[in-house]
Amino acid sequence: MAVDVTIIGAGLGGLMLARVLRVHGIPATVYEAEPSPAARSQGGMLDIHDYNGQLALKSAGLMDEFGGLVLEGRQAMRFLAPDGTVLFDKADDGTGGRPEVLRGELRQMLLDSLPPGTVRWGHKAVRVRSLGGGRHEVVFADGGTVVTSLLVGADGAWSRVRPLLSAATPRYTGKSVVETYLFDAGARHPAAARAVGGGAMIVHTPDRDIFAHREKDDTLHAYMGLTEPEDWFAAIDFTDAAAATARIAREFDGWAPELTALITDSDTAPVLRRLYALPAGHRWDRVPGVTLIGDAAHLAAPNGEGANLAMLDGAELGEALAAHPGDTEAALSAYERAMFPRSAEAATLEGGGHGSDSDGPTPHDLIAAFSRHEETRQDATRS
Repeated sequence: MAVDVTIIGAGLGGLMLARVLRVHGIPATVYEAEPSPAARSQGGMLDIHDYNGQLALKSAGLMDEFGGLVLEGRQAMRFLAPDGTVLFDKADDGTGGRPEVLRGELRQMLLDSLPPGTVRWGHKAVRVRSLGGGRHEVVFADGGTVVTSLLVGADGAWSRVRPLLSAATPRYTGKSVVETYLFDAGARHPAAARAVGGGAMIVHTPDRDIFAHREKDDTLHAYMGLTEPEDWFAAIDFTDAAAATARIAREFDGWAPELTALITDSDTAPVLRRLYALPAGHRWDRVPGVTLIGDAAHLAAPNGEGANLAMLDGAELGEALAAHPGDTEAALSAYERAMFPRSAEAATLEGGGHGSDSDGPTPHDLIAAFSRHEETRQDATRS
């Protein structure tokens, strides 16, 4: 008999797992801390790769729906120098393997693919304990509980489920990003819009960089990366938007005005996002009745792979459970054997848009890595 799967976290990984299980007729319930699907912004653009994220979507039977979300032209990529010089510029010719979609729309697509009631909103897990025999109890903030014989932690960086398997905790990477938005960019911020181009733009130096993307409705979404200790950022009052903006902009003095406009001309208050990661190659010994997917399992500095890996984790775990009916431990073992090396390899990828550190690649290294990746993908497609 198929086991009822309890999933903590309604991010992309948890929802993908629930969807693939549904495809195979296996019931699942997802518990999510947020009170509703619209409780907060779901972030910006995601490039969904043909070698991981799209494989998950195929398992979920959602490729047609996914195609309807793709924003055409957004696979364009350019690298600029701080003075605005274009170092590399690749147009979106329609042959790329990483179509761009908005995270919020992708999440809603997955939600729409599940029966009503699959996700239990407003259920914040605060404590999890083992009951023995592969069974676990989850305690929620409202005092409610659930007992399950298969618990999946899809609850992100600060997972409440992870301590059942591992003592590892995320550590600060030494870098944070400051997030801004410029709306109606072509009309209101034309210089910045021309600098960013039709898709993504990266400006990289050893300890400062800018990653920006053209989103839907001519919105520019930018991240300013700064390699500084946490207490450096703590000294900035981000509740004072004007002062925080001015302070961050000073760190980019001398950069081209069309680039610094992504900071100074923001239509929203700057938002600080500290970057954390689990130890490279994080893994655990098999514990009956529980596993992790996504950032709960392998949080890494941003490199374009996180959402893709979370979805592939969810899909492969769902497929493993379907392939081993009545033998949950065999399914979990098979899933983890594939997931551990895959996530370790992804954590070492060159050239994350805003995840490099001060000892990381030069702009030319990033361009070369991007070009090699494109060539490898095209060779694989042709063969």
